[in-house]
Amino acid sequence: MFKKILVANRGEIALRVMRTCREMGIETVAVFSEADRTAPHVLFADEAYLIGAAPSSESYLRYDRILEVARDSHTDAIHPGYGFLSENTDFAKEVTEAGIVFIGPPAEAIKTMGDKTMARQSMLQTEVPVVPGTEEPIEDVDQALQVAIEIGFPVLIKAAGGGGGKGMRIVESADTFGDAVAKAQRESQSAFGDGRVYIEKYLEEPHHIEFQILADQHGNIIHLNERECSIQRRYQKVIEESPSPFINAELREKMGVAAVETARSCDYVGAGTVEFLVDKHHNFYFLEMNTRLQVEHPVTEMITGTDLVAEQIRIAAGQPLTIEQDQITITGHAVECRIYAEDAAQDFTPSTGKISMLQIPDGTGTRFDGSIRQGMEITPYYDPLLGKLICWATDRESALNRSERALREFYIGGIETTIQFCRAVIRHPVFRKGPYDTHFYANHKAQLHEELSNASDEVLLVAGATLFQHIEKLKHGSQTEESNTSAKSGWVTVQQGRAHR
Repeated sequence: MFKKILVANRGEIALRVMRTCREMGIETVAVFSEADRTAPHVLFADEAYLIGAAPSSESYLRYDRILEVARDSHTDAIHPGYGFLSENTDFAKEVTEAGIVFIGPPAEAIKTMGDKTMARQSMLQTEVPVVPGTEEPIEDVDQALQVAIEIGFPVLIKAAGGGGGKGMRIVESADTFGDAVAKAQRESQSAFGDGRVYIEKYLEEPHHIEFQILADQHGNIIHLNERECSIQRRYQKVIEESPSPFINAELREKMGVAAVETARSCDYVGAGTVEFLVDKHHNFYFLEMNTRLQVEHPVTEMITGTDLVAEQIRIAAGQPLTIEQDQITITGHAVECRIYAEDAAQDFTPSTGKISMLQIPDGTGTRFDGSIRQGMEITPYYDPLLGKLICWATDRESALNRSERALREFYIGGIETTIQFCRAVIRHPVFRKGPYDTHFYANHKAQLHEELSNASDEVLLVAGATLFQHIEKLKHGSQTEESNTSAKSGWVTVQQGRAHR
């Protein structure tokens, strides 16, 4: 087993990985930018190294500097988290060639599944159904238009080299096709350094459902059931839950088999996610495979009792899976609400500033995976995700009620967040009923924003209670949250970008 792991990431996922490492008796190494000098993941790690300026292009995406830190710190393995370099083929190769273990799939699997057109071509050689569309990136717009006409409008223009909704356009008719392709190419080039795009048939009333898989180096592959990810804004997920309220046992079995076949087709190793679109008639189609840990992985952990990060580490160390397919049991229901530093009332505009007050909910079946503290500055340099609130209960209704209760207790002062938006979704009757699709936000936007307005008075009450608690602490001589964090960090020196306990 590894003695020391470098986490090539920041924020809540870096802290999440480090916690499991500590439970496994593994030392951790953090890397950080100038903007993250006192970030929670830096203070938590056993060692921390400065790797560059605030922009990610000068720090978290500089894998030459990360590899230099790995060598200097005598790191055994690197965990990439998600985002940044987690699906970068060159990074995975460089890590392996440096004699360090990459906690993720082989570079070739990342290459095959990370390129959406290559993934489509690969899946067409299997029995897994694929959404109709082009097999190659668009080179001739006129030829691509003919393909779109053949498969029928509406169609989706999608980025070949990335996801997260960037480089994606819905095209309703031939008249707007050329303009949509050009815009998608520009956005894809800006986001991923890769302007290639392709066409997919746009499905009616689609559900976005993904399956978590684990594959070891000994040929064993299992799935850990599905996550429903249809609550999205701008093609990015906001709320996930498991099990899905839309699919039945028969469909779940078929999709699980398809997920395993997908992983086997590219000789996959590690934790991964196979994403599907399911139409209103319960026909499912391969969408893509994410060759990394997903943001929403805690949902699966809560209903299966499996630490996915621990499994990733064991797999990378060459150990076989600790569980078999028939040992996977689903207990209860879990819901995850992503808490972004965004103003939902202003089309989810990113919000920056200092967290002036903070109240994180707790209680039975309530988990928060985050990396924030009172007094912390939220900068414009990185993804606005602050953390995830995950609630578990014995059934869906109870899990939703627990989520709503926890969201009512949650308060982050000084910046705008999606806390109240998530609560509005949880309370909405269509969501509560269950069979919602990816058009939920577009179809119910007006009602959701009305709910946001009505929630403002309750937010003020929570803020008042939080402020009262803060004042009481100060009366009794308590330090601020920020100074408490520093005092408990255990750091004794910080020199030349390197810190030691």
